[in-house]
This record gives sequence, structure tokens and C-alpha cells, in this order.
Amino acid sequence: MTNARIRPAVAADVPAVKAVIDAAFRPYIPRIGVAPVPMEADHTANVAAGRVFVAEIPYEGGAGAVRVAGLVVLETRPDHLYLDIAAVRPDAQGAGLGRLLLEFAETRARELERPEIRLFTNALMWENRKIYRRLGHEAVERRVTGPYDRIHYRKRLD
Repeated sequence: MTNARIRPAVAADVPAVKAVIDAAFRPYIPRIGVAPVPMEADHTANVAAGRVFVAEIPYEGGAGAVRVAGLVVLETRPDHLYLDIAAVRPDAQGAGLGRLLLEFAETRARELERPEIRLFTNALMWENRKIYRRLGHEAVERRVTGPYDRIHYRKRLD
């Protein structure tokens, strides 16, 4: 998706951040039986802390119009970059935006001189698991926390 632009989120983006996350994760509620954790996150605090990066794509509503179609929430840790949330609106999926966001996270990790990216996803979100494996993330642990069965991944960067 070459026409996407990734930028740091600002306070005015909080409603769009929430809308993207809700749209991306809502379909998983029946499958996992509870709301996915990203739906409950404090989006305002994440944006204010500079952890959210949004992907804008052209919107068919008018010349030059854009909309937030995806995002990542990144946390810098001492020895890695933690990918807390990756989300793409369902109507923008399948066009490479998720890959672009994950590549952005890798670039960001390198800029911050972090040797790896870590993340986890629910074991029942097999679509995400497939994407992470295909993009070189290695499953390192499976852990159940409350109602969440999670697969933890890492990707070492060169």
C-alpha cells in the first residue's frame, strides 16, 4: 500500500484510534468469548505518551481527503520494542497496510537501537498468528492469563 502515510497520532486522532481498534478487534469477541484487551486500552493516554502511530490512506470522499485506516502502539523497553497493538480496519485489510505497519515498527526499533520486537496475540486469532510467522516472528511462549490464551512472539533484527 504505497499511498499510505504513517505518522505519530495526535490528540485529535483518539476517536479514530478507538474506531480502528474496535472495528479490527470486534469480530474476535464471539471467537474468544471476551473483548480483546486492545479494545479496553486507554487510547488517550497511549496517544499522549507518543506510543501510537497511525496510517492514513486517501479517502474517496474528496480530493486530498485521508482517513486513519490502521495503527500500531509501540512501547520502548530497555532491550526491545514492544508491539502492543497492531490494527487495520476490516475494509482496508488485504492491501498490505498491516505489513507496512509491521515494517514501520521494525524501522522504529532500529532507530531506537533495539535488537528485537516482541508482541503477543490471542491463540484464537489465527489470522494474526499466520501473518506474524510469515513476516519472520518466532513463537517463543504460550501463556494463559485469565481468559486470554496468548502466543508470545519475537523478531530479532539484524
